Order: sequence, then structure tokens, then C-alpha cells
Amino acid sequence: MRKPKRPWLFGLFPLTVAVATGGACATDGNRGSVPLDRAAAAAAVTSVLDALHHNASVANEASYFALFAPEGVFFGTDAMERWTVDQFRAYAHPVFERGQGWTYVLREGTRNVDFDPTGTVAWFDEILDNENYGETRGTGVMRLIGGEWKIAQYHLTIPVPNELAGDLVAMIRGRNAP
Repeated sequence: MRKPKRPWLFGLFPLTVAVATGGACATDGNRGSVPLDRAAAAAAVTSVLDALHHNASVANEASYFALFAPEGVFFGTDAMERWTVDQFRAYAHPVFERGQGWTYVLREGTRNVDFDPTGTVAWFDEILDNENYGETRGTGVMRLIGGEWKIAQYHLTIPVPNELAGDLVAMIRGRNAP
């Protein structure tokens, strides 16, 4: 008995080779897939993050929000702070309109950037310093859209040392008690 042909398997071959060899390709407009230059892509992602922090610091609302993907989401330090780009912009607009912003300064050597096998999604983490909050951590995801890296998700947290976690959890539970 003859086995049925499976021509769809041949379509999986390039993906299998790319994943198995650790290779990554990015879609570049009409040219199709091209090998990912990780150093250049990491520099581009870094540039977006640097611009994000700079624009927030100088209250440049238009440039700040232009860095987000249309479906972007921002998570603030409070558990209730989950905003779409439009919601976050509505929150931030009065602050930026007053010429105020927020300043987070990257700690040297603390930013990490990684990519998915296609080279079109990046994720990052960074340690930042802020005058009010002290040490913070930013993590997130970017997507390559039209040749530009855009922030699809940014999450700002305040890292809690393990030895303080128990007391902090007790304080939060006490605040939320009925």
C-alpha cells in the first residue's frame, strides 16, 4: 500500500532548519526573509527604549506615544495599572501638557535584548533608577512593524528584595482586607 503524499511537509523544512540551527530571519518588506543582524537589531531596540525614556523625561507626548504599537499595553507599578495606548495617553496627557514627565535612568550594563526565531519580535529587560521609586525594572516586548521596532508591551515594576517580601505582602494584604 502506498503512503499518501504530504507536500505540506516540505513547507516546514525551512522553518525546521532555521529553528534547529538557531538561525533567525526577519521579514524585510518585499524582499522576503533575510538573516537577522542581531547586533543591529539590538541597537535599534535599544534606541527605541532610550527614546522612550528621553521623551518621557522631557514631556514629549507625541514622540513618546509614537514608539508604541497600535495594540500596545503599558503596565504600571500598581496592580490596577493596565492601560492600552489610548488609555495610557489619556492618563499621561495632563502631565505632559504641564511640561512634566517622568525620568527613569538606565543603569549601565543592565539592559538585555533577545529575539524570536523570526527576528520580528524582541523582548527586553532593564534596570532603571527613578528619584521617587529608586530601583525599578522595565520589561517588555517589541514588534517589528513596517521596518520599525514598536513597543507592544511595557511593564514597569519595583523589584522587592526577598528579605522584604514577607513584610510587604503583609502590608498589601492589610490594605486590601475587608
